[in-house]
Amino acid sequence: MDAMQWTSGDPSVPASVCSLPCKMGERKKVVKGVPCCWHCERCEGYHFQASELICELCPYEQRPDQNHTGCQPIPIIKLEWHSPWAVVPVFISVLGILVTSFVIVTFVRYHDTPIVRASGREMSYVLLTGIFLCYAITFPMIAAPDVAVCSIRRIFLGLGMCFSYAALLTKTNRIHRIFEQGKKAVTAPRFISPASQLVITFSLISVQLLGVFVWFATDPPHMVVDYGEQRTQDPENARGVLKCDISDLSLICSLGYSILLMVTCTVYAIKTRGVPETFNEAKPIGFTMYTTCIIWLAFIPIFFGTAQSAERSWLQSEGSKVQ
Repeated sequence: MDAMQWTSGDPSVPASVCSLPCKMGERKKVVKGVPCCWHCERCEGYHFQASELICELCPYEQRPDQNHTGCQPIPIIKLEWHSPWAVVPVFISVLGILVTSFVIVTFVRYHDTPIVRASGREMSYVLLTGIFLCYAITFPMIAAPDVAVCSIRRIFLGLGMCFSYAALLTKTNRIHRIFEQGKKAVTAPRFISPASQLVITFSLISVQLLGVFVWFATDPPHMVVDYGEQRTQDPENARGVLKCDISDLSLICSLGYSILLMVTCTVYAIKTRGVPETFNEAKPIGFTMYTTCIIWLAFIPIFFGTAQSAERSWLQSEGSKVQ
């Protein structure tokens, strides 16, 4: 035996087997017609070695361990405050809240001056409240999801825009009715006093709140872990995203009423574009509504075409402020 020469050049005697034992995470794929021989095939992707001959798929919320011999939970992530997707909106929101608060304080301080009175101070307060809410919604959008945070998101996501558009719609409708009535008679139209304007505005806002409460009753707020958004081909990079269970359809319904108010306000802004210069608020409102329509046309496809939840959260909070 010592004198025998092998083609491999190795002096040791070759193993007298047709197949070597498989490594961890590999299954035996038996050679057809030769039951004692096999090929070793690694369990790929989200599969793990369940037995010598079988690779099985891990449960949806789990991924294989490093050796592919078992499964382990997929890590759960959420939007963190130190993330760039959160830092930028928070900075803009804080800046916007400070500016809006300064304007509100200025209005309160000069509440009875002719300029503040002429601006329609009651509607201005409602409009400033809506702007403030649009900035403030950023913080619950970034906060860690729980039942309370998800409830706040549902209530205030569309409420800020509803406040703003309801106030603008009431303003433009009032101007339109005044000039339409002036063409027919010298008497002033009904419901143009500040109190009437507030009643109309809050009636419009109450529709949004009623829709939110119906949403609460039919689908109570809760959190979900979405494993589909970041289920990558490489299991090592797979993550579950903790978020509030708000579907795209529910989001459209929540924002749909604000969009309806915006479109109606735009129609009245077009109708009042030719009013005298003394009613100078009509033209700025019209310009605001034209640009808002353009922003919405860009915002909706970008938002619903964005896959990553972090980007969605950023767009969701920033989009409301841009309006």
